[in-house]
Parts: sequence; structure tokens; C-alpha cells
Amino acid sequence: MYSLLYPDMFISSLFHLEPELLLQRGIKNILFDLDNTIVPRDKPKFEQAVEEWLNNLLNLGFRVAIVSNNSPQRVNSLAGPLNVPAVNRAIKPMKKAFKTGITILNAAPENTAVLGDQIFTDILGGNRLGLFTILVVPLEGKEFWATSLLNRRLERLVIKKIERRTAGKSGCFLLK
Repeated sequence: MYSLLYPDMFISSLFHLEPELLLQRGIKNILFDLDNTIVPRDKPKFEQAVEEWLNNLLNLGFRVAIVSNNSPQRVNSLAGPLNVPAVNRAIKPMKKAFKTGITILNAAPENTAVLGDQIFTDILGGNRLGLFTILVVPLEGKEFWATSLLNRRLERLVIKKIERRTAGKSGCFLLK
């Protein structure tokens, strides 16, 4: 069970993702979580730096989609202007939304990564389908009450093991 909670890669910031490491592993598609992964939950739009970063991934040949547990209004208001396909009300870690994201990208599990800030939604869901999983340190900002009350407390057990492996360094680390 523990292996389902452990990501393949850990990044201390979205901007530390090294696309060449993904390409070396045959990863060409990325399913992104939304809130506190690529935009703070309490913000209505992406920072310019994040938009530029996402456009850089697209220019490198990656296909991207958003898979979020959030409402259609929130997801579409953020994904729409960037022309990024999205799945809303995903009910992660259920497999269906991840499968939908893979289908939207015309991808396969073996060449798709999921990048998110939560172990019990993004990482667990991605690992259940055999996706390459990337855990990112959450962005600063307000969190959904259940996330801070339940998930983050339980995540600390896994995070402690990851921190021992990365020895407090910042950047991008392969864990598996």
C-alpha cells in the first residue's frame, strides 16, 4: 500500500521540473492538478511566470491537461484562456478522471505523468494507473478545509521519508 503513496519524483517548486528528465523516460504528456499546484487556491488567475512556464512545456512538445476536483467554473475560467483541456469534479484519486485526461491527450499511461501537490489525491490516483507521479511542494495560499485538516496531517508521514532522501535540498529529485 505504501508504494501507492510514494511519488516517482519530488520537486520543491514547479519551476524546478526538468523536462529533459521526463523526456528521457518517454514522458510526453502531463496531467496537472490545479489548486496549490499551478495556481494558489485563493487566486483567480495564473501568475504570468506560470503561463510562460506552461507555454514553454508546450513548445518543447509536451501535451498538457488539468485534472481537478474543483468546480467547472473555477477550472474552465483558468484552463480556458490558455486553451488547456481540463477535467473538473475529478473525484481524485478515482481512476476515471485520470483516464479521461489521458484520452483527451490521446496518450497512454506509460508516457503520461501526473503532477500535483497532494499524496492522497494526485499521487495515489496516478500510481493506481501506473502513471509517472510527481509531487510538488504546495503553493502558498489558503487550502480547502478538508485538505489541511486531514490530508496534510497524514501526508507528513510520507513527506518525512521523502525529506530524508532529499536531505532538505531544493530542486528536482527522482525517487524511484
